[in-house]
Amino acid sequence: MLNLKSLSLRPVLAVLSLVACAPALAGTVTVITSFPKDLTNAYKQAFEAKHPDINLEILNKNTVSGIAFVKETDAGKRPDVFWASAPDAFEVLSKAGLMADSTDLHNSDVPKNIGSFPINDPEGKFMGQALAGYGIMYNTRLLKARKIAPPKTWTDLLKPEWYGLVGMTSPSRSGTMHLTVETILQGEGWGQGWSTLLRMAGNSGAITERSFGVPDGINNGQFGAGPVIDFFGLSSKYSKFPVDFIYPDETAIVPANIGLIKGARNEAEAREFIKFTVSPAGQELLLKPEISRLPVLPYAKLSNIPEGYPDPQEIAARSKVNFDTALSQNRYFIVQSLFDQTITFRHKELQEATEAIYAAAARLGDKANQGEAKKLLDKARQLAWSPLLSHAQVQDPELQALFHADKKDSAVTQKLSKLQGDWNNQAKSNYAEAVKLAQQAAGL
Repeated sequence: MLNLKSLSLRPVLAVLSLVACAPALAGTVTVITSFPKDLTNAYKQAFEAKHPDINLEILNKNTVSGIAFVKETDAGKRPDVFWASAPDAFEVLSKAGLMADSTDLHNSDVPKNIGSFPINDPEGKFMGQALAGYGIMYNTRLLKARKIAPPKTWTDLLKPEWYGLVGMTSPSRSGTMHLTVETILQGEGWGQGWSTLLRMAGNSGAITERSFGVPDGINNGQFGAGPVIDFFGLSSKYSKFPVDFIYPDETAIVPANIGLIKGARNEAEAREFIKFTVSPAGQELLLKPEISRLPVLPYAKLSNIPEGYPDPQEIAARSKVNFDTALSQNRYFIVQSLFDQTITFRHKELQEATEAIYAAAARLGDKANQGEAKKLLDKARQLAWSPLLSHAQVQDPELQALFHADKKDSAVTQKLSKLQGDWNNQAKSNYAEAVKLAQQAAGL
């Protein structure tokens, strides 16, 4: 006789048997990130406390080096998670087929957009984990001592009184600086944007080795101000350094992203970590004073929001920049190389040209805007503070293809080396001629 009670239990027992046999999540999740230790340590401690069988290994590299590392590592040996502030870096990896689908990890409470910018990748290859804005951090104590007004716009950092007091890094060394550069280029247009960058660099005391060098230099008074991502400025401010941070109207609020790398070693465990970072517990870690990042979850879903904490939706609403990720991604390596060849590697010459122009204008006074002196100074400014490439040249598909080509190909490497060498030599020549013309003007 058939035992119906026994029969009805069989499916349940089968499921329980499968659950019992399923391996518990355990192992190591390797995260490649450009974020500072204050942030990564907080997430490591919180995640490992919740998942004691999973170890979080942090592999710290700047964003550009991180992209190269993932590209050069074979499937099955790659790190598991890519976590960085620059959405265009994720576009580069996604276009190379190196990001796995993460749609199932999304938190439904996260808004679809910040301003007009999607927080999660529409194709599901990566997702927003925090929000990031770009602006100016400055040392309040140094500015008071020098009797310099606090900057409110990028243009303020181009004035002669800022000579030697600005700190900058290179977009090839920092994904966040790349976003800052692109924000200025997209907000002001290619020609005017490069003029702003060249003049700001001419005023800078140094081009630092890493993005951390700029906020560290502002904290200790080495620099008076500099362009940084907001969490550098906010974390220092809320940690009681004598600094402040402002968002110019020409800024961008974009997602700082996280995503699963295709061909990862420990995919299941990595998915658990990614889900944790966008959960309320993971989002509230962003509000710690030493981190001070903008969450992607609405503030209504979180607790303990610091008084006066920036509202990303308000900043995005007044921003004049609608950031175009595709535009940034297409010219990603061109912008980095052009910056390095004309600014990073020729910084001393750019400083000398900038100083000569200021000295001539100060010596001539009102005469700097008259006759032959004006012609000479205008030409000096043009040589020192204009980009070597026009916007049309940068849009050339052949040039873009060259910079996205396989660098292991010797023919590609030779073409790039010659082109970059030409840019470097042209910049050197332009700055030398600018000094000569400015001195001629001063002699009048």
